[in-house]
Amino acid sequence: MTQKRKYTLDKTDKETLTKWYSLMTLGRQLDEKAPNYLKQALGWSYHAPYAGHDGIQLAIGQVFNRETDFLFPYYRDMLTAISAGLTADEIILNGISKAADPASGGRHMSNHFAKPEWNIQNVSSATGNHTLHAVGTARAMKLYGSKGVSISSQGESSTSEGYVFEAINGASNEKLPVIFVFQDNQFGISVPQRDQSANRRAAENYRGIKNLTIMYCDGKNVFDSMNTMYLAKKHIEEFGEPVIVHANCVRIHSHSNSDKHELYRDENERHCVKMSDPLVRFRIQLLHSGKFTEEELNSLDSDAKKLISAAHKKAIVAADPTPESIFDFVIPEPFVSTKYPEGIHQVTTGEKHKLIQAINETLKAEFRHNPDTYIWGQDVANKDKGGIFNVTKGMQQEFGKNRVFNAPIAEDYITGTANGMSRFNKKIRIVIEGAEFADYFWPAMEQLVETSHDYWRSNGAFSPNVVIRLASGGYIGGGLYHSQTIEGALATFPGIRIVYPSFADDAAGLLRTAMRSEGPTVFMEPKALYNDPIAETYIPDDFEVPFGKARIRREGSDLTIVTYGNTTHQALEVASRISKENGKEIEVVDIRSLIPLDKETILNSVKKTSRVLIVHEDKVFAGFGGELAGMIADEAFNYLDAPIRRVGSAFTPVGFNRILEKAVLPNAEKIYQAAIEVLSY
Repeated sequence: MTQKRKYTLDKTDKETLTKWYSLMTLGRQLDEKAPNYLKQALGWSYHAPYAGHDGIQLAIGQVFNRETDFLFPYYRDMLTAISAGLTADEIILNGISKAADPASGGRHMSNHFAKPEWNIQNVSSATGNHTLHAVGTARAMKLYGSKGVSISSQGESSTSEGYVFEAINGASNEKLPVIFVFQDNQFGISVPQRDQSANRRAAENYRGIKNLTIMYCDGKNVFDSMNTMYLAKKHIEEFGEPVIVHANCVRIHSHSNSDKHELYRDENERHCVKMSDPLVRFRIQLLHSGKFTEEELNSLDSDAKKLISAAHKKAIVAADPTPESIFDFVIPEPFVSTKYPEGIHQVTTGEKHKLIQAINETLKAEFRHNPDTYIWGQDVANKDKGGIFNVTKGMQQEFGKNRVFNAPIAEDYITGTANGMSRFNKKIRIVIEGAEFADYFWPAMEQLVETSHDYWRSNGAFSPNVVIRLASGGYIGGGLYHSQTIEGALATFPGIRIVYPSFADDAAGLLRTAMRSEGPTVFMEPKALYNDPIAETYIPDDFEVPFGKARIRREGSDLTIVTYGNTTHQALEVASRISKENGKEIEVVDIRSLIPLDKETILNSVKKTSRVLIVHEDKVFAGFGGELAGMIADEAFNYLDAPIRRVGSAFTPVGFNRILEKAVLPNAEKIYQAAIEVLSY
């Protein structure tokens, strides 16, 4: 068994003790000064005081090695950040949201400390969700043989979140080098621990999980905290399995500056926690040891005060972020095709490919192209099976279990660990099957939102290089959870690309571009077309389709149909029928890429035909077509000779019985009737 490192007052040299006390008094003075900035209307409008967590936070920062480790602090981790190396200047710049704030340039909430170049990660306000990122990073560390650990820090109440269980369950299953630190002050804002869990100590909720070690320490005690954190790190080095460090702390002040703990903690309780102040106790220990005099400690306090004063003077005159900078770092610039700048090919010989074949072969080609490419999801790597639709068939056999593997049925875990793993190195590209059916992706929405604003929130320091594959849409008799398409909801989040091919060539080209680009892309696959001959095409080698470039599938002059996915084929059928019946020529614009959107091609077509019908499989109400209609009305209204019309699903769930499904989903007949009405207006 790993022996506990013996940090004691007697055996610790004065230089180390001086460093520790200096960090602690600097942190505490900043912690107490922070509310004054808000009172003076200078910033720091969110501040969560850490007083009472001093021992464990000092220890986290001291064991963290910026060369080998990754640190995911939470919003109360001010001393953790200072102990890890952040300066008073950087803490204040973050607090008052200046452009030079190393965490986010003022984009993220104050008191969320980070320094990405040191592997101190920018984490979310969604408490505890970074546990999944820490696990994903640890997976990469293990795969690449990197020394070090991934440290996730959080309060005990956040361990009630489902994604925290998913993270710990997954880390133990994969035996990953993660230290999960629970800073337990017995309160989740005003909610006492007894209302959170049957176990008084949150770590006990995870007792019994294999390959997981739980360690306890007094988070108010510097030496016990240091010993336990070093022991946890040593345990991982020796056994390669995750550790929970549960640190008993107290919260001396309110949860944050928007909370009043006097409303739920009586005077006696507030007095008792003040008597447990770790800094006061550590100071008394140093004095009683005889190693320090009162004058020496007062001098260290004075030095910290001077540091803070100098840092304040610099930070207060530092530049603020500019209004126009809001458009910087929304999403990285994509890979640009030089071979196929328009995403159109002229190949008409050879073998046609089905849409499912195009995706499978492109995945394999890109895995050969970039050895730092990975794929996982539910049911994607089981012997000769490759997902519920066999899209990934044969991949594990060729690329091995380290690059192609199954994940638990935990969509948040699948998505969150992809975010985390991509943090290890920018060359890594990850494809995930976000859910077996798009309808099952909802549990991962918390992590999709996280992924969507990582690049913006970190001021361009990090973007998850992740492609999220979703088998989408109906026409298969699937019913609820098997027949929805969800792009309308996903399109409301800036920071992610959404592509939706209709043909095999576009499926191959868009997937290749997504996998070669930085930043997250949702790749929606119309599963009804996987094996449908109608979607088959010739595909040239190394075909690429640029984002934000629509494709005119049929030229016309009398009406524009704007569409994508399954309904592209229905629209083409209708266009052919109307041409034969009355000679009217309909232009069919397959947008292919929803975000970014090719507005120019759409508007030019509308200006040419003066009439527009928007068709998609998703619901008409609140569907993506509403955005298309709004854009056309704003920018091409003067060219219209008829009202904009939309066709899509009814505002109901998709029924399982084929009669119900047909009644809900759009089809060629519904599109035909709408097209005739627009043409006749």
